[in-house]
Amino acid sequence: MTSRQLPVLVVTRLDDVTADVVIAHLNRRSVPVVRLDPGDFPETVALSARMDGKGVGGRLRTASRKTDLEQVRSVYWRRPRPYTAAASLDEQVGTWCVTQARYGLGGVLAALPGAHYVNHPWRNRDAEYKPAQLATALQCGLAVPPTLVTNEPAEAQKFAREHGPVIYKPLRHTDFTGPDDRPLTVWVEDVAADELHDGVSHTAHLFQQRIDSVADLRLTVIGERMFAVRIDGAPGKDWRRHYDELTYTLIDTPPELVTGVRAYLDAFGLVFGAFDFGLDADERPWMYECNPNGQWAFCGDAVTEQIATALADQLQHAGKAP
Repeated sequence: MTSRQLPVLVVTRLDDVTADVVIAHLNRRSVPVVRLDPGDFPETVALSARMDGKGVGGRLRTASRKTDLEQVRSVYWRRPRPYTAAASLDEQVGTWCVTQARYGLGGVLAALPGAHYVNHPWRNRDAEYKPAQLATALQCGLAVPPTLVTNEPAEAQKFAREHGPVIYKPLRHTDFTGPDDRPLTVWVEDVAADELHDGVSHTAHLFQQRIDSVADLRLTVIGERMFAVRIDGAPGKDWRRHYDELTYTLIDTPPELVTGVRAYLDAFGLVFGAFDFGLDADERPWMYECNPNGQWAFCGDAVTEQIATALADQLQHAGKAP
């Protein structure tokens, strides 16, 4: 099999429109693509992997594709569904099967010989913890708003009084539903000291000084390429709630960010990162977080095309310059 015929493995769910854009680019280049959702294992996904004196080999089969494990050129790890088990199994057996799938199929997908990962799933996992993100950002010379992670109400109240205005943000987004079973999202919200009571003690919470921002900045990094998009229209708010009300402008990456962002990605071993910054009145960027698997297809067709092209280049050429 020639290098041109080696497939790209896209690990994601069926309804991932962001991955669809990249796959369309790869299809236009005649690069073979195998799309896999671990949530379909074992119902419509089959795996046979061997490890012996010859190395790692075997075969992976989906409902529409099959590929040799040692032939995968690149892996685009996007947003797969969780591992599942057959509904007919009782709870204990189902839990056991899900664990075996995660460590079996998941372990194989993380060990494909010679494959270029964007990003490796374990690097994604390590980089998803917000306290680790902020600590690493500080070590890399990036500006971070004063932040507190606590489950002590008195400490939260003290922080809010000393650093107000203060926002609360969830440490991790999870499935959350209301009484009517409709999905709910816990957004970034302003909080005051007198609103912080015993509920804080139930788990860890993240509080952060709210930057008096004039705009937001989404910096998407793919390999050596950086795409800085200035977001106007929702200063000081969680702009994910206002997509249609915002304007997106591709700008030059602020030079003071280049070295720190590069050091940050190297620290976590990431090829891709979606950084969020707030720009204060002096245009100083303050880092809020870096999503190692963040969205980017909302910034308008012109920007989306450039980012998709850069991702397709990474996957087609396995991280090497095209």
